[in-house]
Amino acid sequence: MLNALKKMCGVSLFIGCCLATALPRFSLAAGEKPRITNKRPNMVWIFSDDHSYQTIGAYGGRLAALNPSPNIDRLAKEGMRFDRAYVGNSICAPSRATLLTGKHSHMNGKYDNRDAFNHDQQQFQKILQKNGYQTVMVGKIHLNGKMQGFDYWEVLPGQGKYYDPEFITEEGRTKYEGEYVTDVIADRALNWLENERDKTKPFMLMVHQKAPHRNWDPADRHMSKYEDIEIPEPDNLFDNYSSRGEAAHGQAMEIDRHMNFKNDLKVEGNWVNNPRFAGRAKWYAENKPSGKELVKWKYQNYMKDFMRCTWAVDESVGRILKALDEQGLTDNTIVFYCSDQGFYMGEHGWFDKRFMYEESFRTPLIARWPGKIKPGSVNSDLVQNIDFAETFLDLAGAPIPDDMQGKSLVPLMKGQTPEDWRTSLYYHYYEYPGAHSVRRHEGIFDGRWKLIKYYGRDVPNGEERELFDLKSDPAEMKNLYSNPEYRTKIEELEKELETLKDQYEVPGEPPPQK
Repeated sequence: MLNALKKMCGVSLFIGCCLATALPRFSLAAGEKPRITNKRPNMVWIFSDDHSYQTIGAYGGRLAALNPSPNIDRLAKEGMRFDRAYVGNSICAPSRATLLTGKHSHMNGKYDNRDAFNHDQQQFQKILQKNGYQTVMVGKIHLNGKMQGFDYWEVLPGQGKYYDPEFITEEGRTKYEGEYVTDVIADRALNWLENERDKTKPFMLMVHQKAPHRNWDPADRHMSKYEDIEIPEPDNLFDNYSSRGEAAHGQAMEIDRHMNFKNDLKVEGNWVNNPRFAGRAKWYAENKPSGKELVKWKYQNYMKDFMRCTWAVDESVGRILKALDEQGLTDNTIVFYCSDQGFYMGEHGWFDKRFMYEESFRTPLIARWPGKIKPGSVNSDLVQNIDFAETFLDLAGAPIPDDMQGKSLVPLMKGQTPEDWRTSLYYHYYEYPGAHSVRRHEGIFDGRWKLIKYYGRDVPNGEERELFDLKSDPAEMKNLYSNPEYRTKIEELEKELETLKDQYEVPGEPPPQK
């Protein structure tokens, strides 16, 4: 609807938006400072790294009983939980490039973690700035180079470190000795919110946490959490990938074969002398489990460290919500919680992401907007990270460029699904050869059926395909592609895939493999 309106109104829409954001006229007494009432909403975007929806209580599932996320759950209780939010390329840096540009990887040029990102290109925060918003980025962005379009930014170099983290600003580098990265990111964001913002202007505050990215190093205060609890296992922890091909068999992200004893499990090397992990290292040295028992032991320690890291993230959400309350900003501030993609919590025997399978393709997304979003509401429309930039611009009353590829979520947040809302999603993963050896693939998902096409180097005959019916097989264990009963469905999906590729202007040939 919005794109159609832009095409009809053209320049008029832009002028209307600018007028809507103009400051009010008034006269001032000598020496009097202006008092500006701006009813446009503030936005707080809280973005974590690899935070799985499975470890957020509001999403239910086998881990919800552990109460892993009380503050994030509060957001869902007071706002909207999106149950079918997805990414277009499940890997850190490309996901962040999509967040800023509102475009798929092939349009913003950030195909994988290794490619350079062109900061000079159009990004939503630059447009917000031009329309009177203060824009702030604090935390992990994973896009090398100087940030643009932010009034203030303080970001981690690359992945950053959990302890004694360094941050980069316009002025240079600062090291926070003896501090934990999740806390520092929250501290710096709150310092800006409480002490440095211009209170006459609306703001977009982006709080980007490093956690719970690998190697899952928790804060000291959370090391005893879940100590005496057995974390429930997924039913397919010991998936043997029957009916699936080389892509599923040839990956390098199994808890069994690929989770290492040093930096992942912290029972070898310098970790042995770390008091936080000394007990674990001692137990492992004395017991040395093997076979399935070793996998189960690895899973337990991985999950506990992961959720200990997410606990600090959840605490930071609570701190931000408290600050908004104390400053009287809650009623006019939209708070989002999201992750750059999903993550495997032992499903298929895996950790990491990258595949188009549900656990990494899908991301948590929660929004609270007092007076506009119905508390406790749930949305089940197909949403993708190409939609975020357009949503921010729509909320600000700023013009949305025609070449952005997503749709504003504002109607959905108000409980209204446009008649022309999408019925399918496009996905494309490019980083092969690369970490975890996940083959290149693209695919389509219509909310029930998922068609995945693997291609390129180390794929038998250059192509391999999978079809899943998530209604009958939500864990995606049975590939139906070779079953002749599904020929008609496959043809429908392939036709729709080509339609999406045309719509999103996907090149006929992907970039060369490195």
